[in-house]
Amino acid sequence: MKGLQQSQVDSFKAEFGGDVILPQDSNYDEVRQIWNAMIDRKPGMIARCTSAEDVVKAVNFGREHELLISVRGGGHNIAGKALCDDGLMIDLSLMKQVKVDPDKRLALVEPGCTLEDVDAATQKHGLAVPVGINSTTGIAGLTLGGGFGWLSRKLGMTIDNLVSANVVTADGRQILASQANEPELFWGLRGGGGNFGIVTQFEFKLHSVGPDVLSGLIVFPFEQAKSVISQFVNFTASAPDDLSVWMVARKAPPLPFLPESVHGKEVIVLAICYAGDPADGEKLIAPLRQFGTPVGEHVGVQPLVAWQQAFDPLLTPGSRNYWKSHNFTQLSEAAIDTAIEYAGTLPTEQCEIFIASIGCATCLPAADAMAYSARDAQYVLNVHVRWESADDDKRCIAWAREFFDKTKPFASGGAYINFLTDDESERTESAYGETYGRLRQLKKQYDPNNLFRVNQNIKPA
Repeated sequence: MKGLQQSQVDSFKAEFGGDVILPQDSNYDEVRQIWNAMIDRKPGMIARCTSAEDVVKAVNFGREHELLISVRGGGHNIAGKALCDDGLMIDLSLMKQVKVDPDKRLALVEPGCTLEDVDAATQKHGLAVPVGINSTTGIAGLTLGGGFGWLSRKLGMTIDNLVSANVVTADGRQILASQANEPELFWGLRGGGGNFGIVTQFEFKLHSVGPDVLSGLIVFPFEQAKSVISQFVNFTASAPDDLSVWMVARKAPPLPFLPESVHGKEVIVLAICYAGDPADGEKLIAPLRQFGTPVGEHVGVQPLVAWQQAFDPLLTPGSRNYWKSHNFTQLSEAAIDTAIEYAGTLPTEQCEIFIASIGCATCLPAADAMAYSARDAQYVLNVHVRWESADDDKRCIAWAREFFDKTKPFASGGAYINFLTDDESERTESAYGETYGRLRQLKKQYDPNNLFRVNQNIKPA
């Protein structure tokens, strides 16, 4: 914040509707905390917005004083882009209102909401929008990067269900972006990250789901990994779109339905969610139990909101996290063997390798229909490395990068922008593929000076 006068700070605080937090304030460290403890940047000022008008004032202040600007929604992004050093953090986390119109099947969602907030509001009416799998994730970052989870095979990605967005642009204008109004901006928002402005309200179309779904876990011993994963690939290639089955390789946590003999040992987990009639789902998932000899199972009918929170205990804030990710159009035997090899050498007990089976509705839009272009992806592999001490940074990151490099020959290219870490800016262009040139032109139109650059940045043409 060099060059900023105290009088200018005081003037901004006087006209700003929310709280302005400075480094000397007692709650500064608490407010600047984000999910990934590896990221420890220190903004010069935090503007905690309570309205779209607050966002306009913060953007104008940052632009007029040439401040580095970062934007925080849920603060869950793996790359820690919510934080910047010495600049202005525009904090949206207090804007948490969700309005549901059950008759029109629409929801208006503010950008500080987490997935838990959205699910709680929509499921009161037996409605849902497809979102991610960790309820503490912010809806804003998830949506702007694409968004996929348990319902995506049936209902598409989160961006496929976005109807409109209210946006504050770099010049301080408030714009409604939709198919009918500012359609090019609306195209770019659906996958373009935070490059084109700050969304102050999302409008989503909703679908009848739940409130109860058949869901849960089937756990197999690690020595059966090749059989289980190979059959998982064959099964998901033709599974109905109501059924999502994901594979997780990790050390078994001390879950009550698992025998103590496997606690802390490598296991292969099939995570299941069926969005249709549970009785039909039971018949569909029966073959999964025959992929090997399970060491434990916890599958049943439960509220969707409960299943959406099932993995939260493994993803609590405050740990150090590093991810590496690939898209696949198919999983070859060599790719499976490589995954098994590295699943046997996980650097900590908290690490995991997951393979999300998507496809179906996520592949229906054309590759250039939105900014997100990886519509050929049938599987997304994420190497999630998690640990507690900075002393383990080098070892854990090296393991993830090595696994990433070994699996790269089998991947289909592209990337899921929400899974890119802070050191992967060189992958941004390849992540967007054929839409990147159009995105650069859009950036030139709406943010020619790259005010919004603390992100997986798209540089103006």
